[in-house]
Amino acid sequence: MKILSKAQKNISFWFLLITSFIFFLLRLPSLFEPNWYGDEGIYQVIGIALRHGRLLYRDIWDNKPPLLYLLYSLFNSDQFAVRLASLIFGVATIIAFFYLSKKLFSNNKIIFLTTALFALLFGLPLLEGNIANAENFMLLPIISAGLLILKLIEKKTPNAKYLFFSGVLLSLASLFKIVSLFDFAALFTFVAILNAPKDIKRISTKEIKVLLPLALGFIIPHLATFLFFVLKGDTRPFIQASFLQNVGYVGYGNKFFIPQGLLIIKLLVLFSFSLFIFLKRFKLSTSSIFVLLWFAFSLFNAFFAGRPYTHYLLVLLPSFCLLVGLIIQDAKLRKFTALLFLISLFLILKNFNYYGKTIYYYQNFISFLTNHKSVYSYRIFFDAKTPRDYEIVSFIKSHTKSSDSIFLWGNNAQVYAMTGKLPPGRYAVAYHITGYKDGIENTQNGIAKEKLKFIIVMPGSSQIPFSIANYKETKEIENVLIYERVF
Repeated sequence: MKILSKAQKNISFWFLLITSFIFFLLRLPSLFEPNWYGDEGIYQVIGIALRHGRLLYRDIWDNKPPLLYLLYSLFNSDQFAVRLASLIFGVATIIAFFYLSKKLFSNNKIIFLTTALFALLFGLPLLEGNIANAENFMLLPIISAGLLILKLIEKKTPNAKYLFFSGVLLSLASLFKIVSLFDFAALFTFVAILNAPKDIKRISTKEIKVLLPLALGFIIPHLATFLFFVLKGDTRPFIQASFLQNVGYVGYGNKFFIPQGLLIIKLLVLFSFSLFIFLKRFKLSTSSIFVLLWFAFSLFNAFFAGRPYTHYLLVLLPSFCLLVGLIIQDAKLRKFTALLFLISLFLILKNFNYYGKTIYYYQNFISFLTNHKSVYSYRIFFDAKTPRDYEIVSFIKSHTKSSDSIFLWGNNAQVYAMTGKLPPGRYAVAYHITGYKDGIENTQNGIAKEKLKFIIVMPGSSQIPFSIANYKETKEIENVLIYERVF
């Protein structure tokens, strides 16, 4: 038995090593991409602003919780460093997923299949895994929390300390992006169902107490973050950005007769499915309950905002791969799980966009690496506007001192990041300036205070709402107008 156990460990080790290496190769081109992705540009600007003493949300703005921006700040918003951190997080996530799969499935072939599928889809740019978005960093704490809870369930001795730590991990994930609340809800529901008595009428404080450490672990990091902004003297921007802003954002994509009509329908479906799992809990295995609940909540998570952004699917990816494993393992549930899989796959394919240049993405990288493609051609592959942004950056760098300020009227915040400059107000992109009540006034005050060296007006943007009377046009780059202050 010891020889067999050792052989299995060796197989697992080599499988993980090979899988991690393949994942590394799939992600390697992401380290050498140009600065082209708009959201990353905003994260970079905020990371730089934090290092220059600006307070998040009050002095520099975006509508996500703070951990992603702190991570960018930690790496000085260097895209290579942040993408490398994302790659390392990805390898650790694959390893955590492998051990989670081992807890759920008894067959090595299923474990290897689900892990390989997860690593492949996570490594390819198909779901924008190559971009250092919040989802890339959320999955490791979420999967680790699920693994920890499964270990406790296996031992049949719920440990308050470990449940608390699981809650903390889920809280950290939600401080990257608030939608991790649904992963917490899934695992909370899972623990609650497994600890529920046969007769629900006989539920006691004992069952409720089991859930308290998990809930406290989730709440305390949020309270600590809130207290930080209390001490800084202004909690309103933090609450608005991390929580309230998402209400309007979600309402836009979920309008059905009423602003949140479609969301209500989704909630009813999720509640009904969870109730079904609860009622069938004694006929289902622990693995089945875990996978089905997590998949249902993750599917809700992906469709929560009602918007087709590709990287939203990364939050669904772990439970999606586990559902594939469950279809193979549980013959009694196979018809049900296969139907669930097919319906979900249809909805995903119908409602989401995907990166359609995956094969060409690698061809582009290899051609550039082997000097069969110029820098210009390499950059233009990602976005036709990317070479133009680099030309703007080159001009700004050669015509400004480190103390000079600029203002960019456009949505390519990466220009700020590449020049090492910051926006004069708290908004880095035009759609934020026009989208918030204080956007125009805040930016106008910043422009007046900074006495800008250049104002850069991007083509395709709306009419610039600020006076450029004290500036003269000094340069045009592919319809980009650059104005220089004359006095």
